[in-house]
Amino acid sequence: MRLTEGVGVTKRFGGLVALSSVDFFVDEGEIAGLIGPNGAGKTTLFNVISGTFPPTKGTIKFEGKNIVGLGADKICKLGITRTFQTPKPFPSMTVYENISAAARFGCTQEKSFPDVGKELNRILEKVGLTEKSMTRASGLSVFELRMLEVARALSTKPKLILLDEVMAGLNPSETASMIKIIRELRDEEGITVFMIEHNMRAIMEISHRILVLHQGAKIAEGEPEDIVKNPRVIEAYLGEAYA
Repeated sequence: MRLTEGVGVTKRFGGLVALSSVDFFVDEGEIAGLIGPNGAGKTTLFNVISGTFPPTKGTIKFEGKNIVGLGADKICKLGITRTFQTPKPFPSMTVYENISAAARFGCTQEKSFPDVGKELNRILEKVGLTEKSMTRASGLSVFELRMLEVARALSTKPKLILLDEVMAGLNPSETASMIKIIRELRDEEGITVFMIEHNMRAIMEISHRILVLHQGAKIAEGEPEDIVKNPRVIEAYLGEAYA
């Protein structure tokens, strides 16, 4: 089942075309990857899907309903949540207060948890932040901030999570932990994942299907083993190491 899909998605900023007639889809229950060089339009696509700003042209549907024109708050309450490439917590608030705020304002009454406190503690345990629950966000490490981004997203009770470079700046051990968490989002939480990542080893390992953007246009789409052999992807992004 198509959970979300876009047709002819275009975004212009004045004379700059950040996205050019991009068609995409994410099926329910899959982990889909989004790759491409810096400036390819990856985060812009996430911004358009999540309602940060509307597309200039094109349609985006979620569960069969057109969501173009809805604000980010309404889209979040429908079931689409995201993390940010640069973590954006409330720095003076504790870890628990950060995820509590996300749960309070990101969930509708229909989506809210019967026992919010119990559920938030479960989320903290899942991402390994239980012992940091009363620590201010400003005192967290890079890895802990990445996990807090995931925890805040989870606390909105999403159906689709957009992960924007959650492995950036992580060491191999931390990357392995993040991969485990992402798999559990799908396998244990039933959440569909659409993720941007520059760690090619990680995204090729975890993704069922990968979409490639270059200069705002989609240049390839397919299973990881096909993407790494695609001449256009090698030339535009992966380089001769994959040739």
